[in-house]
Amino acid sequence: MGPLIGVVLHAIGGFAAGSFYMPLKKVRHWSWETYWLVCGVFAWIITPWVMLFLVVPHSIEVLTSASGKALFLAYFFGLLWGIGGLMYGLTMRYLGMSLGVALALGCCAVVGTLEPAIRNGTLVEMVKETAGLVTLSGVVLCVVGIVVCGIAGMFKEGELSEAEKTETIEEFSFVKGVLVAIVAGIMSACFAIGLDHGAPIAERAAALGTASFLVNTPIFILIMGGGFTTNLVWCLLLAIRNKSLGDYGRGRGASLSANYLFSALGGITWYGQFLFYGMGATQMGRFGFASWTLHMAFIILFGNMWGLVLHEWRGSSRRTYRFVFAGMALLIFSTVVIGIGNKIAG
Repeated sequence: MGPLIGVVLHAIGGFAAGSFYMPLKKVRHWSWETYWLVCGVFAWIITPWVMLFLVVPHSIEVLTSASGKALFLAYFFGLLWGIGGLMYGLTMRYLGMSLGVALALGCCAVVGTLEPAIRNGTLVEMVKETAGLVTLSGVVLCVVGIVVCGIAGMFKEGELSEAEKTETIEEFSFVKGVLVAIVAGIMSACFAIGLDHGAPIAERAAALGTASFLVNTPIFILIMGGGFTTNLVWCLLLAIRNKSLGDYGRGRGASLSANYLFSALGGITWYGQFLFYGMGATQMGRFGFASWTLHMAFIILFGNMWGLVLHEWRGSSRRTYRFVFAGMALLIFSTVVIGIGNKIAG
């Protein structure tokens, strides 16, 4: 039942990741750098530390007794992942949830899945046995599904007028959005790489009594601390340039408490994706690195669903809608195939 439970956990995490931007849409009269930093404080600092103390016995000892190399690499790749998260937020601004999620996480899925597998030699093992080939075929299906979703986005770009694009996505810019999405995808994959390098921390947590499906929780402190560092510097620089530091104390006609509330909800929801991703990864067997592909697939799936709910595809042709739904179907099927491969692997 491990891989099946793993797929379900990844689905919950994907829903959280695909939905975190929804509360942020309710923020009024705050600059992007203001609500993004407040969101980040809850996503990368408050919630991870609260969860650490709640679910990890001897939590401080886990961190202080772990190897310095594991601590450093987890934090370092967290810094790089922070750049990806920063660009990911900009991708939503320029492309919307449907297209932005598909393009950014498409790159992220490929890099985050294959880099650890190549470095650890797991990819070589996969092609030598049935379970590995099934899992790998699921990864390929996921990539194809992502490409199909991206094609749908390009169709949309050619079919809608500028007025129609900006009606649902105020700052729509295809070229700028694609460039940002590629950077976001590559850098965001550093989360999976950091988690892989932080494995000794998880082993230490397990040795000190942490439940097996929660052993990745301490690693999040390092990775997300790195991510917060990057975003803090950038958001403060933007605030100084845009003279928006005063946003934190005023709502400019909106409810200040509501802005903090929605930003906090967005941050807590975003952390939820990694909590369930970390839990799901512990259930996926020998080819657990494919968890990253599953995670990306579910995020793209739910991101596209929200895009449809928010009418981001309004005015698109039937051909475009067919590609959207075909891409989503491929993503769903890929998760099933990956789950079967991991189940065969035992």
